[in-house]
Amino acid sequence: MTSQMIQDQITFYGHPNVLSNHSKSIEVTKAQTLSTRGDCIVGVNADKACRDLKPCLKELLLKTDLVLKIEIIVEDLVFVMHAHSDPKLLLSDVNDLVIRRSKFICPRTLAISCDKAASDIPREMTRLLRNREAKGILKLTISR
Repeated sequence: MTSQMIQDQITFYGHPNVLSNHSKSIEVTKAQTLSTRGDCIVGVNADKACRDLKPCLKELLLKTDLVLKIEIIVEDLVFVMHAHSDPKLLLSDVNDLVIRRSKFICPRTLAISCDKAASDIPREMTRLLRNREAKGILKLTISR
């Protein structure tokens, strides 16, 4: 049986209040504004939320314990992390995508048991994401 690789990507933009200080999650949102309380949010104005992901990707995210490779790409910088699928994921939120270190699941949760969080993002990338003009890509890859 050959392995099937499914990819999707989300485009988002920076904001002056991007802090990347949260030690348990990373979030990208369709919202246009961001307060400093959203210290897990690394991008705003995203073109997709959980509900908008490719159906074939969502199908694999609902399998038991597949590994999702997540890349955050800003200019020539790439930050890679790995999280897990779970049959309990809802993938229904219309505004947000949250990647969690924990196993907590809500409609905003994209994946759980991630090996990294916002606080692990290199400070150079965080600095770039404090500019509203900065364009980021959240690239998702999962294999069956």
